[in-house]
Amino acid sequence: MKTTTFTAASIAVLTIAGTLSPAVACDKMAKSTCGSAQPATVTLGTLGAADIVDTAVSAGSFETLVTAVKAAGLVDALKGDGPFTVFAPTDDAFAKLPKGTLHTLLRPENRALLTSILTFHVVPGQLSARDVTRLSGASSLNGQRIDFATSDAGVMIDGAKVLKADIECRNGIIHVIDSVIMPTTQDIVDTANSAGQFGTLLAAAKAAGLAGVLKSDGPFTVLAPTDAAFAALGQQKIHELLEPANKPLLAAILKYHVIPGRVDAIGAVKAGSAKTVQGSKVQFDVRDGSLFVDGARVLATDIDASNGMIHVIDKVILPPMN
Repeated sequence: MKTTTFTAASIAVLTIAGTLSPAVACDKMAKSTCGSAQPATVTLGTLGAADIVDTAVSAGSFETLVTAVKAAGLVDALKGDGPFTVFAPTDDAFAKLPKGTLHTLLRPENRALLTSILTFHVVPGQLSARDVTRLSGASSLNGQRIDFATSDAGVMIDGAKVLKADIECRNGIIHVIDSVIMPTTQDIVDTANSAGQFGTLLAAAKAAGLAGVLKSDGPFTVLAPTDAAFAALGQQKIHELLEPANKPLLAAILKYHVIPGRVDAIGAVKAGSAKTVQGSKVQFDVRDGSLFVDGARVLATDIDASNGMIHVIDKVILPPMN
């Protein structure tokens, strides 16, 4: 699971990055932060007048990607004004997929899944190689977050290596990657179930009649108390909450842990508060480098699901009660 440490400097950077484009945000920071050299594996492209689709077609090494974009009906979108940042898998990258995967994805009945995968390779806005090396990740058009990592081995995009960067287009920029990156297909309930530490939360959601909602399209951001967080309430209190007579109270408590839309850790810090499905607002703050929500420490952040994201918390938080 992902954890995020916040310092006074990083909070300032996140605030800037949340309101300006990453390139402008970088210029606003100290030169000691932004002036380091690019990794040797990153090769700069040249400015082009063609759009992203035409640039990919002209390159000759993205035939599979272009075919997939056409099958998903995304050509017009990627020829639009943008700007977009595209992490473009080569034909060799698609060839690395398990046998039959591409053929299956290109079937008309799988168009939604193909679209989800392709939009996971696109970030709104224009992120240069310089920007990518200074960010930990970015939200894709798919809605899910793409992780960035930079080391002596090169620049990695959700585990895929950047082969060439900064191919500029009329409506954005392309970075070439060596693998197809995959978004998660598990919804919030399935993601929580797979984690193995949210048994009480899932039982409570089922008892409150909310499990079906958390499997719907959403998106939702769930502040998920662990089993240990629920255990701190005491077995008697948990038993009482799970009784049918207390279903409205249980539902109100659980809805207070759900925020409409995707609110990542950066967005939470910037916003300071967020309205929950229950109707009341939760308050976010940073103490000693850790993110807190209504007094509960956030143990892990930005766990993606197909219909939202999860932040793990160490306490059950309670809404204001009339």
